[in-house]
Amino acid sequence: MDLRSELLKSIWYGFTALDLEKSGKVSKSQLKVLSHNLCTVLAIPHDPVALEEHFRDDDDGPVSSQGYMPYLNKYILDKVVEGSFEKENVDELCWTLTAKKNYQPDKGSDTLLPEKDAFRLWCLFNFLSEDKYPLVMVADEVEYLLKKICAAMSIEFNCVDLEDFFSHDAMQQNGITVWVFLELMNSGKITRGVDKAIVSMAIEEVYREIVGDVLKEGYLWKKGQLRRNWKERWFTLRPSVLCYYAGEDRKDCLGNIALDGNCCVEALPDRDGKRCMFCLKTISKTYEMSASDTKQRQEWTTAIITAIRLHVEGKKSLHKDLKLKRREQREQREKRRQSKEEELQRLRALQEERERKLAELELLKEAQKQAQEVLEQDELRRRQQHEQLQRALEVQLKEAEEARVSMQAEMALKEEEAERQRKRIQELEEMQKRLEEALQQEIKARLDEEAFRYAQAGLLAEEEEKMKALMALQEEQEEYILKTQREKQELKQEMEAKSRALDEAQRQLEEVRANRHRVDQDVVAAQRKLRQASTNVKHWNVQMNRLMRPIGPGEKRPSLGSSFSSFQIPSQRDPGLRLRGRSGSDERDDEGKENVENTCDLEKRHSHTSNGDMDIP
Repeated sequence: MDLRSELLKSIWYGFTALDLEKSGKVSKSQLKVLSHNLCTVLAIPHDPVALEEHFRDDDDGPVSSQGYMPYLNKYILDKVVEGSFEKENVDELCWTLTAKKNYQPDKGSDTLLPEKDAFRLWCLFNFLSEDKYPLVMVADEVEYLLKKICAAMSIEFNCVDLEDFFSHDAMQQNGITVWVFLELMNSGKITRGVDKAIVSMAIEEVYREIVGDVLKEGYLWKKGQLRRNWKERWFTLRPSVLCYYAGEDRKDCLGNIALDGNCCVEALPDRDGKRCMFCLKTISKTYEMSASDTKQRQEWTTAIITAIRLHVEGKKSLHKDLKLKRREQREQREKRRQSKEEELQRLRALQEERERKLAELELLKEAQKQAQEVLEQDELRRRQQHEQLQRALEVQLKEAEEARVSMQAEMALKEEEAERQRKRIQELEEMQKRLEEALQQEIKARLDEEAFRYAQAGLLAEEEEKMKALMALQEEQEEYILKTQREKQELKQEMEAKSRALDEAQRQLEEVRANRHRVDQDVVAAQRKLRQASTNVKHWNVQMNRLMRPIGPGEKRPSLGSSFSSFQIPSQRDPGLRLRGRSGSDERDDEGKENVENTCDLEKRHSHTSNGDMDIP
C-alpha cells in the first residue's frame, strides 16, 4: 500500500463528511476549503484558481467524488513529496471533518474512549482496512488488531465476544465500518475491567507500532562514543533507523543510527558492571548497549535484525508486509474453502448419482423378475397353442390331401383357359401399340393445325394494321388537298410522295394477301391430314372393340366382315372443330370482301383526286 493509497483513504472520509445530503456530491465552495486545508497539511503550494479552471465547463452545481478525483490527483497528490509533511496532520484534518458528522458516542458511558484514542483507532482501521470503497475491515483484521491491543494491555483476548458480535448481523460477516468498530470499542466488551489509562497506553503503543512503523521502543543503556560512559536512553526502532532520546516523551532526539545491509548485531559478554550487553556495528561506528534482562536483549537484537532485513528487501513497513501476507493467506484459505466446497458438492453429486443408480438397479431387478414370470407364462401358453395348432394342422392336412386331388383336375382346366387369355392379352397389347401410334399422329396433326391457325391470325392482324395505315394516309391526303389548294406546286410534290407511299402500301397489301393465300393452303393440307388420322383411329377402334369382347367356351372367333356389319362406327370428327373451321372460312371470306371493297374505294378516291388536280388551273 503506497503513500497515495493511504492519503486517499483519509481524504475519502473528509469528502464524504462534506456530503451532508448523502447524494454523493459536494459543493465547490466546500471543495475549495478542503483543497486548501489539504495543501496546507501536505506542505504544497495551493492554487486557488485551479479548481475553478478544472470545473469551468460545469455549472455551479455540486461535484461527485469521481469528478473531484482527477483534480485531487493532478493538483494535489501528484505534488506530494514523501517526508516533507507529517501524515498524522492529514489524518487529524480528515478525522476532524468526519467525526463531527459520523462519530456520536454516548457521552454518559463509563467505557467511552477519549477523543485521542478514537482518532488512533480510526487511523489503525484505515491502515488495516481493505483497499475497496466504502472502507471496511474484515473479521480477521479486526481480530488481529484486538489481539494486539489486548496483548499491549497484558490481558487475554476473548474470541467468543467477537464471534457473537459478527454472528448477530449477516452483513457484518463481509466486514465492518470504522463507526461500528468504534462502537464495539466503546461498548466495553473488549476492555471490560481495565483502567482507561491502560487502554489509552495500549492503543498508543499499537498505533505507534502499526501506523508509526515502530518495531520496538524502550529504555536501553548506551555507551558513549567519546567519554565512554553509560547512560540510559529511550530508543525507538524503525525499519531504516534507530533513534534514541533523552526521555520517554521523545522531545529531544540525541541521535540517529542509520540501518542498512552493512549493519549487524552481536551479543557481548558482561563487563563494566553491565550485563545483557550487545553491540550494533555499522560501517563507521560500533554502538554498545545493555538491556535490562536477557529477554529484552533477545527482543532488541531480533527487532534490529528484522529492521535490517526490511531495509535490504526495500520494504518500508513491517506491518504493511504482514498485512499483505495475511491477505494472501485469507485468499488462499478462501480458495481452499471454495475448493473443499466444490469437492463436497462433487462428492454429494456422486453419492446422489450412486443412490440413484442403486435404486434404478433395484427397479431393474424387480422388472427382470416380473419379466421372467411373464416369460414362463408365455412359454406355457405357447406350448398349449402349439399342441392345438399341431392337432388342427393334422386335420387340415388330411382335408388338403383330399382337396389336392380335386384341384389338379381344376388346374388342368385353368391352365388351358390361362393359355387362351395369354394369347388374347398379346393381341390386345399389339392393338394398344397401334392405337397409341395413331393417337400420336392425330396429336401431331392437331398441333400443326394450331400452329397454322396462329400464323394465319398473325397475318390477318398485320393486314388489318396495313389497312389502318392506308386509311390514315388517305385521310391525310384529303386534308392536305383542302389545305394546299393555293400552294399548288408544294401540293403536287406532297401528292407525289403520298402516291408513292400509297403504291408501296398497295404492294405490301398484295404481298399480305399472297401470304394469306399460302397459309390457307397449309390449313387445308393440315385438315386433310387430320381427316386421314381420324379415319385411322376409327379403324383401330373397331378392331379394339372386336377384340375386347370376351370369348366364351365353345364360341368361335367372328370374322372381320361380320364385326363390321354388327358394329356401328361412331363419328370421331369434332363438331366444334368443323364449326370453327366454317366460321373461320366465313370470317376470311368477309375480310376478303371488305379488303376488296376498301381497295376499290381507295382506287376511286385516288382517281378522283388525280382528276381534281388536273382541273385546277
